[in-house]
Amino acid sequence: MDQRSLRGSALKGLGHYQPENIVTNDDLARRVETNDEWIRTRTGIRERRIASDSETVVDMASAAARMALADAGIDDVSLVVVASTTLMDRSPNSAARVSAQLGFSGPAVLDINTACSGFEYALALADQAISMGTAEHALVIGAEKLSSVTDWTDRRTCVLTADGAGAVVLGPSSEPTISPVVWGSVPGMLEAVVIDKETQLFSQDGRSVMRWVLTEAADQAKRVLERAGLSPADIDVFAFHQANLRLIEPLARALGVTDKQVLIRDIEESGNTSAASVPLGLSKAWHRGELPRGGRAFLFGFGGGFTFAGQVVTLPE
Repeated sequence: MDQRSLRGSALKGLGHYQPENIVTNDDLARRVETNDEWIRTRTGIRERRIASDSETVVDMASAAARMALADAGIDDVSLVVVASTTLMDRSPNSAARVSAQLGFSGPAVLDINTACSGFEYALALADQAISMGTAEHALVIGAEKLSSVTDWTDRRTCVLTADGAGAVVLGPSSEPTISPVVWGSVPGMLEAVVIDKETQLFSQDGRSVMRWVLTEAADQAKRVLERAGLSPADIDVFAFHQANLRLIEPLARALGVTDKQVLIRDIEESGNTSAASVPLGLSKAWHRGELPRGGRAFLFGFGGGFTFAGQVVTLPE
């Protein structure tokens, strides 16, 4: 019998974590040749959170996970998936470290790295595991310490990057509440967003990324809606990767959803947190009471690799 026909998965709780240290645009202006107006005009960012030297990706992931577990009323899971592009350890992986920090009983543990679309990839894998019966509850985390790969003398990149984590808990559902994922890559843009193997620093070809968003991203986002069997009118909130407000705005216009709730507050106050950006922004809005219970959220990430992924999820009741 087709196991997927028996059940689906559903979001049970959301959580997030950000470091205490706030770095404003004026703070950056004291480091590099820039100013608040230049940064806000080109990115929409006002401030960002930067982790301390001793604070790790695993620490932030675990903190976000604790909040999501408390929100879900769950204290153990059978699968942990961590999405990040700033992990430093090869073994043990970060999901195993998170599991140990949280005192879990021995779940399956998996790290994935598709950079800014990582959370959506991780969510799709966890959804399939629960739907097929190979996991009961899953913890899905996007966590990044981009400050550790940032050249703080380069005003083109240091104004963008930030640190943080977002997490969700998934559990079984009598029917699917997460739509089939639309995911893929763009081989011709392989080097558009990179962390250099020699310098270990982040860099990007901003013009190529902008061109892709303006010419192709909307088509992929429309495929997400088509696979979900929904229209923009059926969606309560759009959560795009918080890369840059100047990328989010044209994407929202291309989808015709400027009159809908589009998450932008997090890019303004948190900067670009790569794989953490979608769950971080979604969780913050959820815990502020800005999202409807049982509403539909459209998730779409894109970036380094060059990868993209998206799906529609139903928020907890």
